[in-house]
Amino acid sequence: MKRLIKGGTIVTACDIYTADILIHQDKIVSIGSNLQENDAEVVSAEGMYVFPGGIDPHTHLDMPFGGTTTKDDFISGTKAAAFGGTTTIIDFCLTTKGRSLKEAIDTWHEKARGKSVIDYSFHLMVSEITDEVLEELPRMIEDEGISSLKVFMAYKNQFQSDDETLFRTLLLAKEHGALVMVHAENGDVIEYLTKQALANGNTDPIYHALTRPPELEGEATGRAAYLSALADSQLYVVHVTSAEAVRKIEEARSKGFRVYGETCPQYLVLDQSYLEKPDFEGAKYVWSPPLREKWNQDVLWNALRTGQLQTIGSDQCSFDFKGQKDLGRGDFTKIPNGGPMIEDRISILYSEGVSKGRITLNQFVDMTATQSAKLFGLFPKKGTIAIGSDADLVLFNPNAERTISVQTHHMAVDYNPFEGLKVTGEVVSVFSRGQLIIKDKKFVGSEGSGQFLKRNKFQR
Repeated sequence: MKRLIKGGTIVTACDIYTADILIHQDKIVSIGSNLQENDAEVVSAEGMYVFPGGIDPHTHLDMPFGGTTTKDDFISGTKAAAFGGTTTIIDFCLTTKGRSLKEAIDTWHEKARGKSVIDYSFHLMVSEITDEVLEELPRMIEDEGISSLKVFMAYKNQFQSDDETLFRTLLLAKEHGALVMVHAENGDVIEYLTKQALANGNTDPIYHALTRPPELEGEATGRAAYLSALADSQLYVVHVTSAEAVRKIEEARSKGFRVYGETCPQYLVLDQSYLEKPDFEGAKYVWSPPLREKWNQDVLWNALRTGQLQTIGSDQCSFDFKGQKDLGRGDFTKIPNGGPMIEDRISILYSEGVSKGRITLNQFVDMTATQSAKLFGLFPKKGTIAIGSDADLVLFNPNAERTISVQTHHMAVDYNPFEGLKVTGEVVSVFSRGQLIIKDKKFVGSEGSGQFLKRNKFQR
C-alpha cells in the first residue's frame, strides 16, 4: 500500500515548508514537491498542517487506584488519543513490592494486547531496591526495551519510595542507560497535613490542594535534582505545576544537571478555584499534584517557551464523577486522583499556545512529539517527519473552531474537565505507521493494530 499526502504544510521541530509525502507500507519514503506515484492513494492536505504524530509520555490506562480502576482502558483511551492527534503513548506499569518486575510488565502487556489502536510502550515503576530488583532491572532495560523508570516521592504507604531507593535507582540508570522519572511531592509532610485537615473536619475537595501546597512540590523537585547530580545521572520530573518546581528545575539546569521537566494541559488552563465548585463538583478536578493558583500558569508557559520544560504529557487517569469520584464524599482523601486529558492535550496546546502567541509552531511540535521521542528512546523512528521515519502523521486544520464537551469527546468517562472551552485548530485525519486510523474526524482503525515499542537507551 502506498499513500501520497499532497499539498500540506509540513511542520517539524525545526522546519515549516509545503511539500508532498509518499508513504510505502509503514514508512515515509519520499518528501518533495509535486511528487507523482501512479499506484498510490492520494490524500489531499491542502490548507492543513501536517504534524508528526503526537507522543504522550504520561498515561494511566486500565490502572487500579484507590479501590477502583481508571475508566478508560487501552481501547477507549487509545481511540481518544488518536482522535486528539496522538499516535504513541507511554503508559505507567505499576509494580508490587516482593513480586518480580517481569510479572508486572506481563500484566501490562495483557492489558494492552489486542486492544490498543496506536503504538505504545511502558515506563516501569520502581518501588524498592532489593537484590532481586537490582538483578532484574538491567534485563528490563536491555531485553524488554523499557528504558524509563518511575519513582514516587508521594502517596505514602501506597506508592512512595524513600530517598535511598531513588538514589540507587539513579545510580543504576546511569550505568544502564535509563531515564529516571519522579512524581515530586513530599509525601511525608502531605500525610501529616492530610491527617490534620481531617481531624479538623476539613473534608471538601479543596483540601486536596491545601494539603499538597506548592512548597512541597518545589522541595521534592530540588531534592530529586540534587540526588540526580550526586549520582551523575539523569532525571525527568513529571507533571510540573508550580513556580516553586519550575525554579528548582531552572536552577538545576543552570548548573549543568541533566534534569528535564514535563507539564500538562490542565495546569496551563485550569486553576485551584475549580476545586471549590459547589455540590461536590470540585472532585472532578482532584489529581496530584493539585491545580495551583492561576498566576502559576504564566510561569509554566514561560518555562515552555524558554525550554526549561520540554514536554507536554496528559497524565490521563480518568474516573467517572458518578460512581468513582463520589467515593470521596465526606473525605477528600478517598476521591480517586486523576482526570481525562488524553484527547485534548494537543488541541489545548495549539489553541492556548500557538494561536495566542505564547509558543511557536515549531515549539508546539517539539513539545508534543519530538522531545518525548528523543528523551524516551524513540527518535527518529517517531517524533519527526523524515525519510525512513514511521509514517505517523496528523492532518490538522488550524482554522477550525470547536468547543470541548463530554457530549462529543471519545473517552469513556462521564465528564470533561475542559467542558465549554473553545479551541482553535482541529485534528482532521491521523495516520499510524501509514494506516489511516482517523479519516475526516471518524475512526477507521482497528483494535489491536498498535504495536509495543521496545525503546533505545537514554542518550542525551
